[in-house]
Amino acid sequence: MTKVTICGAAGGIGQPLSLLVKLHPLVDQLSLFDVVNVPGVGADLSHIDTDSSLESFLPADDGLAKALKDSDLVIIPAGVPRKPGMSRDDLFNINAGIVRDLAVGVATHAPKAFVLVISNPVNSTVPIFKEVLAKHGVFDPRRLLGVTTLDCVRSNTFVAGLLGAKASKLDVAVVGGHSGETIVPLFSSLPGYSKLSDAEVDALVHRVQYGGDEVVQAKNGAGSATLSMAYAGYKLADQILKGLNGEKSTSSAFVYLKDDSLSGAKETRALVGKFGGELDFFAIPVGLGPKGVESIEYGVLEKVNAKEEELLKVAVGQLGVNIAKGTAFIKG
Repeated sequence: MTKVTICGAAGGIGQPLSLLVKLHPLVDQLSLFDVVNVPGVGADLSHIDTDSSLESFLPADDGLAKALKDSDLVIIPAGVPRKPGMSRDDLFNINAGIVRDLAVGVATHAPKAFVLVISNPVNSTVPIFKEVLAKHGVFDPRRLLGVTTLDCVRSNTFVAGLLGAKASKLDVAVVGGHSGETIVPLFSSLPGYSKLSDAEVDALVHRVQYGGDEVVQAKNGAGSATLSMAYAGYKLADQILKGLNGEKSTSSAFVYLKDDSLSGAKETRALVGKFGGELDFFAIPVGLGPKGVESIEYGVLEKVNAKEEELLKVAVGQLGVNIAKGTAFIKG
């Protein structure tokens, strides 16, 4: 029996994400948690004729504990969305507290669950989650991942038209973090990259880095990237669920680097160090399987070109600040 819990299930990302997970054939139980409106979302989804059972919980009567109990996978899109003019860092003071409280819940009631953190700013919220789990003695770097899949999805989509390729057939590696200039798509590894002009590459990189702003502006302040983010979160969740079922795959994710029991962690730290700093976390393709993160695919960093090296130097500098901010929030 595989149980998935979604914390923040009634929000703009949570609702479409919950729908997608309800459709997944490997999910036996779906548990929804939010501070408001989640019973209605659950009632709506419960009418869908897939085989997974569904329960919804509000905070009252130990709702979070009940939602998390016996969960195999916890997905966290909880938090406030970005509004016009807001950066991901602007969200920190609100979302940091939300993530901290959910992390305590996971540590207490689902300590062996895989956790996918969507809540922004991911560069800071994942370190918050790690610190809380570590305080409770249940941190496993294989089981905690920040969701950066949206940067890969955007990279595939945006470059496909220029290369005359199908987006669904592309798999652009994206490294660094998940905000602005910390996002570094490695287009140079794609067949056909030489066809792109410097101006086209610069425009592609900028569009991937600030794709979220494009959506916020298009929605005239009425929302942010919710549907595409839900899809991206589901893509990574699908790979985790298949991993629990014995399949192996590769995906970019924001993961912990300072555990040498992870294959490739030491090599990744050394390569990241060449770009200007020592980092605890980094977004990079990882090998996924039954244990979660089974390897860090550092080879992509050995193949970057000069333009990407410069982007990485900027990304690493900013990431250090973002990660420290999340860590300090818990350590005081």
